[in-house]
Amino acid sequence: MSIKIDSPIIRSETNYFSLIIFVSVTVFLAACSGGKPEQHMKADVVPVTADKAVQKNVPVQISAIGTVEAYSTVGIKAQTGGELTQVSFKEGQDVSKGGLLFTIDTRPYEAALRQAEAILARDSVQIENARQDVRRYEELVRKGYVARQQYDQVRTNAAALEATVNADKAMVENARLQLKYCSIYAPITGRTGSLIVNQGNLIKANADNPMVVINQIQPIYVSFSIPERYLPEIKKYKLLGRAKVEAALSKDDDHPAEGLLTFIDNAVDRTTGTIRLKATFANKEKQLWPGQYVNVVMTLAAQPNAIVVPSKAVQTGQSGQYVFVVKSDLTVEYRNIVVSRILDDETVIEKGLNAGEKVVTDGQLRLIPGAKVEIKSSNHSDN
Repeated sequence: MSIKIDSPIIRSETNYFSLIIFVSVTVFLAACSGGKPEQHMKADVVPVTADKAVQKNVPVQISAIGTVEAYSTVGIKAQTGGELTQVSFKEGQDVSKGGLLFTIDTRPYEAALRQAEAILARDSVQIENARQDVRRYEELVRKGYVARQQYDQVRTNAAALEATVNADKAMVENARLQLKYCSIYAPITGRTGSLIVNQGNLIKANADNPMVVINQIQPIYVSFSIPERYLPEIKKYKLLGRAKVEAALSKDDDHPAEGLLTFIDNAVDRTTGTIRLKATFANKEKQLWPGQYVNVVMTLAAQPNAIVVPSKAVQTGQSGQYVFVVKSDLTVEYRNIVVSRILDDETVIEKGLNAGEKVVTDGQLRLIPGAKVEIKSSNHSDN
């Protein structure tokens, strides 16, 4: 006697396990029969770009952010008071040294000068008469016709008049000087700023605020600060006259202004550990303007036979900076390097690379040591 079990649950479990076995076998067969070795090898090759490390002379430079300063600044103030009758320039205009700027009403000072001259003329006549009296009394006292006391009195009167005349001359000179102060001239060549007063204003002598400020911008200064560790080298090259300085308004400026280092401050700033320098620029085209911020590059010397690579080839990892070097079999080697400095888009290598070695410049994220690469382009050398 046989018992037949026909349960829906048992049938379902049987179908489920059969399906799993079928799928597993299908995947295994597809993996064994459908793969092509050539395609897998090609997927392991990483496309990169590369450049050669080159050996060349590079400048020794120091970079900083600088501020443009006027070569000299003068605030114009009146030395005498009165009504401003003339302004001989427009604000923002270039003026030359000795050029007329302002004129103050001269009439009160002309009158004062005429009065002083008249007083001087009157006292000059009196002193001449007193001198003649001294000569006459000198003869009379010698002959005994007058007392010595009278002679001394005449001499005293003449001396007093002499002092009065000298005082009158000083008053005349002062009146002429005050009249001269009515015309105000530019003490330097430069550009005027905003005009504080206008024609018709009453001007006060030596007022608190200047009437106008003149900035000399030809030549012009650029002030900047650098770390104190560079000071010995900078002093050395300044004495040799080789400390050239460039000032660019932006990183994309292809024509930076050129000048020379002319000032080293007499003390290091203890707070920042920097020292302040100034470079002088001819500024013939008025490219630099007081108050601007500029990118300063000071060239001290040239380093011969330096190893240089594109900056984008240099990577930074946990152990420091490194590059991937492409070997002759087109595999890459992880190479630690020591960077000396960065010049624009190039990096000067102190240790770790030799001239002629090829380094990866793009595609480093997909690389590991020993990876196979395919060089897509090269700027300085053939693949």
